[in-house]
Amino acid sequence: MRRTALVTGASHRVGRAIALELARTGFDVAVHYRSSREGAAEVVEGCRALGAQAFAVQGDLEHPDQTLGLAAQVAERFERLTLLVNNASIFIPRSFQGTSLDELRRNMAVHVEAPFLLSQALLPHLQAAAQADPELESSLVCHLCDIAAERPFKGYTAYSASKAALVMLVKSMAIELAPLVRTVGVAPGHVAWPPDYDDATKARMLRRIPQGRVGTPVEAARLVRFLCLEGTYINGDVVRIDGGLSRRY
Repeated sequence: MRRTALVTGASHRVGRAIALELARTGFDVAVHYRSSREGAAEVVEGCRALGAQAFAVQGDLEHPDQTLGLAAQVAERFERLTLLVNNASIFIPRSFQGTSLDELRRNMAVHVEAPFLLSQALLPHLQAAAQADPELESSLVCHLCDIAAERPFKGYTAYSASKAALVMLVKSMAIELAPLVRTVGVAPGHVAWPPDYDDATKARMLRRIPQGRVGTPVEAARLVRFLCLEGTYINGDVVRIDGGLSRRY
């Protein structure tokens, strides 16, 4: 039986690496994107070159109707869903005083509401995959969290607060949905530099990472794959992948 996955925000950076790693491991993959149509098409082509059945699905996760539409498209193509990766994110610098209510709501919509709605809408398909795949025992919902959920980034209040809410969603879903569906969070540090970081900022952050280097999207992707296929007794935890950065704040 072919295993299946939906990866949101899969047209670039960490989401791209996750989609390709899953395809390499034998998954068929739904590649979600918001506006990067060409990037998503490249990821689909890459997944197919690895032997996977893959297709792109578009949706703006700031809008619940589009989020539910995305879930419906995936449910139409995949009778069962082994893995849901809620990776899509927005990362816009705003001071606390400069953050509008609309910007706060945008962060909550993408980082909390969309993962909640997708998980809820696709739950029957996740449960069906677990029942049909005794080798795994359970399907997995993986939320891409952030070390900022515990130690907030200055200038990113809305982002940090929404990621903290996502951490609680990990824990709540874990006790609600087991044993057929596990829920795990992955909290990256710097595995792909934000586009607004200049060289001085990168150098300053690099000095604080005990591992002495930044991580890579591939390393984050391998962790997601491990959590689904091998870490089958991990449920309700948030696993950091940050080279020890969160221990230095």
